[in-house]
Amino acid sequence: MIADPLFYAVAIPAVLLTGISKGGFGSALGGVGVPIMALAISPVQAAAILLPVLCFMDLVGFRVYYGKWDTANLKIMLPGALLGIAIGTVTFGTLSESAIRILIGAIAVAFTLNAWFGFGARQQPAGSSVIKGTFWSGVSGLTSFLAHAGGPPAMVYVLPQRLDKTTYVATISVFFMVVNAVKLVPYAWLGQFSAANLGTSLVLAPLVPLGVWLGLWLQQRVNTVWFYKISQICLLATGLQLIYQGSGAR
Repeated sequence: MIADPLFYAVAIPAVLLTGISKGGFGSALGGVGVPIMALAISPVQAAAILLPVLCFMDLVGFRVYYGKWDTANLKIMLPGALLGIAIGTVTFGTLSESAIRILIGAIAVAFTLNAWFGFGARQQPAGSSVIKGTFWSGVSGLTSFLAHAGGPPAMVYVLPQRLDKTTYVATISVFFMVVNAVKLVPYAWLGQFSAANLGTSLVLAPLVPLGVWLGLWLQQRVNTVWFYKISQICLLATGLQLIYQGSGAR
């Protein structure tokens, strides 16, 4: 188990923000956990510690949104995500720690800029698409495998459809419940679940119900637009910091 106080100073808010995102905002900030935790430890270790915590979050959120998802979208998205996970598995270890930090940071920055200047400009809802859904879900599966940052690519595909809010959150929640469960197998095969990592996951687990509950509470009481704006600014700052760290480590 990690004993460094600095790690918990960043890990606790990272887990709470991830729980809030999963519980009430369709994983809009699902990719924030690893970037924040990577400020204190290796991004590879951060991903290993966070995966069991994410699986616990998925189970807590599944009960809330049971039966409210869009089945047609899931039939398109899940095969693409499995392909992305497979690519991540066979290429694991080919990227240096610095490269992973830069990649995660770039994902965080790109998602924030896209949220501000990209799909939000669409005037008419988009329909589902096998080609787009498979592509973006494949990217989601790959980035989810590397850094649990699959939210942004999945959102690029689903958000323009302008589904009902509950349907959208339920669809994204079930999508990542399956994705995270599948990732347990290659993570274990690659030796990511050491005793220290699992012990740290167990310490962070009690924060999960609190984070998910806060997400549900905020969804009903806080202006979603402002929540996204503030959170995206924080995500942008974290992404820029990781890019700086990765570049300086070379």
